[in-house]
Amino acid sequence: MSTPSISEVDLTGDTRTAARPLKYIQFEISNYIARLIMNHAPHNVLIVPMMKEMAEAIESLNGRGDVKAILLTSAQSAFSAGISLEDSRPDRVFQTLDAFTRVFQAMVDISKPVVVVVNGPAIGAGSELVGFGDVVIATPKAKFAQPEVKLGVFPPFAAVMLPQIIGQKKTYELILTGEALSAEEALKFGFVNKVVPEAELKGYVEGLIHRISEFSGPVLEVTKRVIGSSIGQPLKQAMKTSQDLYLNELMSLEDVQEGLRAVIEKRKPVWKNK
Repeated sequence: MSTPSISEVDLTGDTRTAARPLKYIQFEISNYIARLIMNHAPHNVLIVPMMKEMAEAIESLNGRGDVKAILLTSAQSAFSAGISLEDSRPDRVFQTLDAFTRVFQAMVDISKPVVVVVNGPAIGAGSELVGFGDVVIATPKAKFAQPEVKLGVFPPFAAVMLPQIIGQKKTYELILTGEALSAEEALKFGFVNKVVPEAELKGYVEGLIHRISEFSGPVLEVTKRVIGSSIGQPLKQAMKTSQDLYLNELMSLEDVQEGLRAVIEKRKPVWKNK
């Protein structure tokens, strides 16, 4: 298992450790999975340097053929308590929102699927962070809240992202009251994919990422792009985009031909990941 600081990757895929060490996150790559572990004690409060580390870690994975998915977790009892009060001050908020936007944009733009595991409170910006995951696994200890109204502000990303995930009415309720969603409520409204008992969490997550790692990396990448590009698009345009990607990118992959041969020959595919 490699444990880089922010990595620089050359064309051969070799990893070179950058000079600046990681202070607020752990970043590990093994068996086709990049594990980004938030580790800012005690509650993973999101400060600008931490968000910069997170964004750079995700961005460093662009073009890496040895990574098929990203696993975002927490090493603390909370998933994240959100933005620090210090960084929320009017004289610092521009820099904070800029760093926060960079993390979200990295999660959206990265071609790798992002699996998020929540085993504790995800509050404010922490809950917004969860919303940008592609697959979210939670335990009963998880809860999700946007309490910004209690501080006299609103959650800028949740206000536009949540209606697409949980619906307009529930979004109004959560943001205007600041009340939390339990893990089971979050499952009901589609904010998380599955709620797993804490004792079973590690085994379930490892099984999930193992299944993902068995598939062709480029096929996973094209699939994520199709799903992401369809959000908010008219059906006709979304279907055209999907068809274009299917014909012009997917069909040019060597792994597509291997997958078809494997079915005919009744064997397991041997992916070249290209």
